[in-house]
Amino acid sequence: MATLADVRRVALSLPGAQELNDLGGNWFNVGTKTFVLYGFPSKRWLFKLPKPRQELLFEARPDVFQPYRAGAMRWSFVDIEPLTREEIDSLVTDAWTTIVSKKVAKEHLGPKA
Repeated sequence: MATLADVRRVALSLPGAQELNDLGGNWFNVGTKTFVLYGFPSKRWLFKLPKPRQELLFEARPDVFQPYRAGAMRWSFVDIEPLTREEIDSLVTDAWTTIVSKKVAKEHLGPKA
C-alpha cells in the first residue's frame, strides 16, 4: 500500500525536485514545473505521465488510473494505495521525465531515459 511518504521518497531523490505545500496540497516540482501533486483540485493524486504510458494504464487498470481532463495536459488521476513500491518508483520517475530535459533525464537514468 503506497503512501505520501513513498511518493516523497522517490520524488525528492530526483535531481532538482522539491516539495511545495500550496493550496492545501503537496506539489512535487522542478523549478516551476509540477510532475506529481496531491490535494488540488481534489483530495486525489495527479501524475503527469508520458502519453503512451498513460493510455496503456487507462486501459489496463481503469480502477487505478483515470484521465484528468484539462485541455491537452497529460495528467492522470492515480489511486496510489494498491500500487507496489516498484510501481510508485516507476510512475514518479516517469512523471519527472516529462518536465526535465532529455539531457537531465539521461544523466540520471542512463540510456533507458
